[in-house]
Amino acid sequence: MRIVVALGGNALLHRGERPDADVQRTNIVRVATAIAALAHDHELVVTHGKAPQLDLLAAQSTADAALTAPYPLDLLGAQTQGMIGTLLMRTLHDVLPGRRVVTLVTHTRVRVDDPAFEHPTELVGPLYPEKPARFLVTKYGWHMAEHRHGWRRVVPAPSPERILEADAVRVLLETGAVVVCAGGGGVPVVADQATGALRGVDAVVDKDLAAARLAEDVKADFLLVLTNVPNIYADYGTPDERPVLDVTPTELRGAHYPEESMGPKAEAAARFVENTGRLAAIGALDAAYEIVHGRSGTLVRPDLLIA
Repeated sequence: MRIVVALGGNALLHRGERPDADVQRTNIVRVATAIAALAHDHELVVTHGKAPQLDLLAAQSTADAALTAPYPLDLLGAQTQGMIGTLLMRTLHDVLPGRRVVTLVTHTRVRVDDPAFEHPTELVGPLYPEKPARFLVTKYGWHMAEHRHGWRRVVPAPSPERILEADAVRVLLETGAVVVCAGGGGVPVVADQATGALRGVDAVVDKDLAAARLAEDVKADFLLVLTNVPNIYADYGTPDERPVLDVTPTELRGAHYPEESMGPKAEAAARFVENTGRLAAIGALDAAYEIVHGRSGTLVRPDLLIA
């Protein structure tokens, strides 16, 4: 079976941890161990989040006096793919002796007319006091939004249309390689309508929606979205909270999960199942093997057709 595994955004850096390299090296061992068992029996593609790493690089770039302007987000996103990809590659290589592991910096095509470009919503970078935030708006034309006790930059989050290296990923899978790609949603690019030339854009792509797009593009049999909870919960955070073990795309969307947490994961699973008729699941990282074998997590299956 061909499986796309979407790792949660905090798989390498847990909430509150310092973004040190040694911390991420330690955490990556747990990640690789959790998914290695799947690689013994299945073709595996691994995607990952990048938010903490992108925030760190964005802060460093903005503060660097040697630069005329901070690096654009597409290039910073490529850096995170390389950094996280090499950590995953090395660790998977060690826990899967004899297995080829390949990391690709991949690009995600988005529409130049995506409505998201007119309504930036995705928080990126550090928290600023109001005065420095206003200075950055004036100097670089950035959008800022008030967030907790300060201000943060907000950027567009366009919908992924295609993973441009999907054909290469399929070829690598056919050679038996485990492929790490589309990290953090991939590098967002738009194509010139006349020439097809690619141009990076100052935006981010949701990692879970990109994983669903990737799973379609590589003709995966199963999309596995891993997070820090064992399954989806109905009425989460209330006295009526209960696990959801089996659900359809229609039911997922009807539950209206929050955009800042389970919403993108639910939408990604729903899109993949609707568009392919195959299965997806959402659950905890350490239960990856059990989820694929139906012993844990929330299974997302196609809606039943009523004659």
